Amino acid sequence: MKPLNLENLSISSLKESYKNKGLIPQEVINFLIARVESLEPRLKAFAHFDKEKILKELKENNIPSGKALCGIPVTVKDNICVKDELTTCSSKILEGFVPPYNATVVERLKSAGAVLFGKTNMDEFAFGSSCETSYFGPTRNPWDIARVPGGSSGGSAAAVAASETVAALGTDTGGSIRQPASFCGVVGLKPTYGRVSRYGLIAFASSLDQIGPITQNVTDAALLMNVIAGHDEMDSTSVDLPVPDYTKALTKDIKGMKLGVPREYFTEGITPEVNEAIKKSINLFKDLGASVKEISLPHTDYAVSVYYIVATAEASSNLARFDGVQYGHRTKSLEQGEGDSLVKMYSRTRAEGFGAEAKRRIILGTYVLSSGYYDAYYLRALKVRALIKKDFEEAFKECDCIVTPTSPTVAFKLGEKLENPLSMYLSDIYTISANLAGIPAMSIPCGLTQENLPVGLQILAKPFDEESIFRLAYTYEQNNNW
Repeated sequence: MKPLNLENLSISSLKESYKNKGLIPQEVINFLIARVESLEPRLKAFAHFDKEKILKELKENNIPSGKALCGIPVTVKDNICVKDELTTCSSKILEGFVPPYNATVVERLKSAGAVLFGKTNMDEFAFGSSCETSYFGPTRNPWDIARVPGGSSGGSAAAVAASETVAALGTDTGGSIRQPASFCGVVGLKPTYGRVSRYGLIAFASSLDQIGPITQNVTDAALLMNVIAGHDEMDSTSVDLPVPDYTKALTKDIKGMKLGVPREYFTEGITPEVNEAIKKSINLFKDLGASVKEISLPHTDYAVSVYYIVATAEASSNLARFDGVQYGHRTKSLEQGEGDSLVKMYSRTRAEGFGAEAKRRIILGTYVLSSGYYDAYYLRALKVRALIKKDFEEAFKECDCIVTPTSPTVAFKLGEKLENPLSMYLSDIYTISANLAGIPAMSIPCGLTQENLPVGLQILAKPFDEESIFRLAYTYEQNNNW
């Protein structure tokens, strides 16, 4: 087998190599399988990885030549349904669940010639910001295995960062693509809500969830978006709008672009090294011809509170279906005659199947939706959500994109925040607002700390204007020399 240059293990470089007959998909798959087997005992980026199945499908199926992702390995997060493959949301409650159908994004990957390459680990049901709440145990950050990769798409980000895969799909409910992308030094995009079909995604919070790419570079993110974006009749929240060719936005010219920098994102809590890296990035944008002005997003301080009311309320409703009746884990004690009622079966199954963070969010969500508290919490949160969305609408009247840190800190140590849920929740403080407003946002690497840990830069744009994000991110990527 020919040695591969890991620095060039990207969608764009592999497409070129395949075209020039320098490599064939079999060589790449064999290489990646060997790499996964070598690294997984330490990283645990995958929840399910069946190399025999991958090799069998590669041998039996003719990869469509000339397709957008012909022979490209793409890994999928464990909450996205893949037909005849374990999909468990990294939770015991879905132990053994094998979907009978593919998610729309999976169908589109396969139609484009991609090779599905395992399912990545995640926080249970996407509940977390560190990938530590998984039933299969925590994923570790490839830059420092004593640290978290971020969450909930930590497995996807870690797998891409460690070159265990070429690209991956994650999901983003409050920053779950962008924050791990920041912590792992890769590119992560949360598309506009409705731009990518959610059919086949096991829901956390239906009004917030969105599937998006995690890749080595901005070009790869554009190539993946060209495949997965677009209207889907199977998803009632999918928006019927034309999908542009995102690769055409990959220009190195941002002259005349207007960028906004919200003052609320540079207050107490941001570490000096993150602050310095973001300020350097902003100065680079200025040098490249963009104009930069300070703006205000006045309701930013309420975003975390609003998010954890709305998200937990929707989660408690969505997770009510997991009761041991139709699929997944069912308590064995009742099967052995120790229980005598359906209610006991429900309660014991859910007590055994859900982890601590899932139970916490179900209880909180049920509480805010309960009689007497709905108006005081949930309804009020929806009103403030509308104000947060209006903040962005007003801001985009003045600027094309908004530039912020992705996270106030770099990757923290494993276990550092696990016993302090509030501290964990605050790690998403800069990413949550984009989900509440339904706008697109991307995290790109913008520097390293003295401890050699990546810093992420976040770029936000108005709804369905991913092209502006790609233009700005690509220009930055091509000119940044950190």
